[in-house]
Amino acid sequence: MIDEKEILKRTQCGSNIYAHILSRYYPNEIVLEQSGRRCKPAKNPFNQDKRTLDIFEKDGVFCFQDTELYNLNGNPLDFAALHYKMKGEDLLKMLVQQMHLPITDPNAKDNRGKLISLDSGAIIPTFSYFRAPISNIHPYAEISVVDAFRVIKGERYKLRTAELRSLTDPKEIRKFKATKFDYVTFAGVFSKRADNSIIQTSGMLTLDFDHLTEVRELKQAIIEDRNLNVELVFISPSGTGLKCIIAINLEKFPFKKWFEGVSGYIKRTYQQEIDPSGKDLSRACFLPHDPEAYIKPEYLNAIFI
Repeated sequence: MIDEKEILKRTQCGSNIYAHILSRYYPNEIVLEQSGRRCKPAKNPFNQDKRTLDIFEKDGVFCFQDTELYNLNGNPLDFAALHYKMKGEDLLKMLVQQMHLPITDPNAKDNRGKLISLDSGAIIPTFSYFRAPISNIHPYAEISVVDAFRVIKGERYKLRTAELRSLTDPKEIRKFKATKFDYVTFAGVFSKRADNSIIQTSGMLTLDFDHLTEVRELKQAIIEDRNLNVELVFISPSGTGLKCIIAINLEKFPFKKWFEGVSGYIKRTYQQEIDPSGKDLSRACFLPHDPEAYIKPEYLNAIFI
């Protein structure tokens, strides 16, 4: 049986379950605004879209109550049951699948609850995913490099990426990215976006190149560089930058030491500067559309275990 407590732990005490479901009904809106132990009144799809959904923390779990319909109340799993129209183990399995939660049956043999590459047997790194705007510091889900690759290559961010690149005013560009783009913290899984709130490191480092004149040439050179263990590479939202995610061994050196060393190597080898914000564990990285994004080939053949 899948553990309900583990699901609540992986979804920020259940608050992400509400956000996941509400976003299905209101895809172009900020569906949940959390302030401490309570959320601002939200639209309720089960009460004619009225803003009567009260979500609050009680005994370590975010519960809900409709302010008009007294009988419409319960915990996050009760709310999920209203949407998926299922209960028990079937509901738990649905949440694990739909929210990409790294959870499996605890009784399963050799269970680790992670994505594994069929080619190498390596566990694929996971990290926190956040919904826009950038001011939202509470993660929506834990995803893998494979998930990020697929969404970057897919259609989800195509229109907003094109719209961003049509802008010319720097202030408008910064505002558009900050309010419209979802983002991730490639360095690991966080309870909130802050260096001191990390739950688990991913063993990955983000190299952020800005204002490039030859983006694709540098991209290919980075991919072919045997001194860099490249996990994922994609063109930045602006179209003039490059995001390169590499694997690092945190047992050998601490995160910031890796950043300093790799930055020096990049400068000597490619005469390029890396954005210094990459030294921060909780550094945010926006997710754009890039149909030519690169991922380590062995990751394309992966399954949950």
